[in-house]
Amino acid sequence: MLHAWVQRPHVAQWWEDPSSLEDIRHEYRPVVQGRDSTRAYVVQRGMQPIGFIQSYVVADSGDGWWPGETDPGARGIDQFLADANGLDQGTGTSMIKAFLEHLFRDPHVTVVQTDPAPHNARAIRCYEKAGFQRVGVVDTPDGPALLMRCPRP
Repeated sequence: MLHAWVQRPHVAQWWEDPSSLEDIRHEYRPVVQGRDSTRAYVVQRGMQPIGFIQSYVVADSGDGWWPGETDPGARGIDQFLADANGLDQGTGTSMIKAFLEHLFRDPHVTVVQTDPAPHNARAIRCYEKAGFQRVGVVDTPDGPALLMRCPRP
């Protein structure tokens, strides 16, 4: 299902890796087996899968991601809606707000961050509606990104 979703044009435009079935298996097998700090979820509305969301410990992300982050309570998130018809309906904002509530139930989580492409206006609006604030454009292994953070309420 995840492989099919990342092939959809509205997802593939922004979600570059992993994209092949083997890449997805390689990346998410340790997550499913509990050998990785990433936590990945299929988002459902009722019994219908509608999207994907994941969180990770920012300070432990490795591979050139966030090398200056030392706060063990900082979490990063990534997500997408599976169906392009769900875009611009408030679904993404609701999904992110619910996930923020989930993450902040852990008293050790201090801040949640995300990093959309600087020209991904739809995602940036969605994050701002969910409570994220723009920090600035940063260089990442995937290229420039707009770092956005949501502090603990």
